[in-house]
Amino acid sequence: MQTAGLVLLIIVALGFDYTNGFHDAANAIATSVSTRALTPRKALALAAVFNLIGSLVSTKVADTVGGIIDAPHTTEGLTVVFAAVVGAIIWNLITWYFGLPSSSSHALIGGLCGAAIASSAHVKWHAVVQKVVIPMVLSPLVGFAIAFLLMLIVLWSFRRANPRNANVGFRMGQWVSSAAMSFGHGLQDAQKTMGVITLALVVTHHLGEFAVPTWVKLTCALAISAGTASGGWRIMRTLGRRVFKLDNSSAFVAQSVASGVLLTTAYAYAAPISTTHVITSSVMGVGATRKLSAVRWGVAGNILTAWVLTLPAAGLMAAGTFELVHLFVK
Repeated sequence: MQTAGLVLLIIVALGFDYTNGFHDAANAIATSVSTRALTPRKALALAAVFNLIGSLVSTKVADTVGGIIDAPHTTEGLTVVFAAVVGAIIWNLITWYFGLPSSSSHALIGGLCGAAIASSAHVKWHAVVQKVVIPMVLSPLVGFAIAFLLMLIVLWSFRRANPRNANVGFRMGQWVSSAAMSFGHGLQDAQKTMGVITLALVVTHHLGEFAVPTWVKLTCALAISAGTASGGWRIMRTLGRRVFKLDNSSAFVAQSVASGVLLTTAYAYAAPISTTHVITSSVMGVGATRKLSAVRWGVAGNILTAWVLTLPAAGLMAAGTFELVHLFVK
């Protein structure tokens, strides 16, 4: 029974990884597609390849996600992890349907906390605050501020440049910034699913300690890359056009800043931040340099609402899923 449950959880977790890929594909490529620096097909292929590479280079974020809760090493512990993933998937699909770039990362962490609370398992609130809540608040602010400042520097530095030559240079630069953003997305988001699957292996006694197996790394990397390759056109429209009308220079700056924040937090702090939060705030930062009215703050407000709701909403869905599943596995 437990083995069947573990296999089902792994399948569902990889399904979450896949939805993460198409849900967050826009994070890496919407800016480049909206400026026509890359065609949608080329952008998706580039994102899928660098998602795959980024997914395989580190497990620091996976270790953090796997340590958010103390799930019991019983069938109930497996139910907790299963409910967390299902709750996150439900919230992902709801926000995808409405075209809102919410955070898959925080949906998963909210799911873990909600399912753990429903089962009376211990939630490490200190770790949640230090590794999730504080980075969740700071990373978009940092992305906005740095993007704003860097965009001002670019505008000043290139004020006398030939517009055509500068435009070509920034267009080519978006190939690099898109690749860096996709690498950072893989480094951050695929590891969260790795952490969940490894946690499930620990609570079912298939692993004696928390250490991500190679096969888990590979399957999660392939799942998120496949999801990315399938695209996320609804969210891409929101991020690429409706928040701020980007040009080649502003798209390049937004992607460069966002990828820098992702890489720094993953390597230096092992913090599972949201790729969605960071790229959206960076887009808003570059837009604010032109004039405040250039940013469609109404759309940004809707996105902010989705951000705020993600942790508790995914937690409630995971708690409900736990109670439902628990009825059948008592």
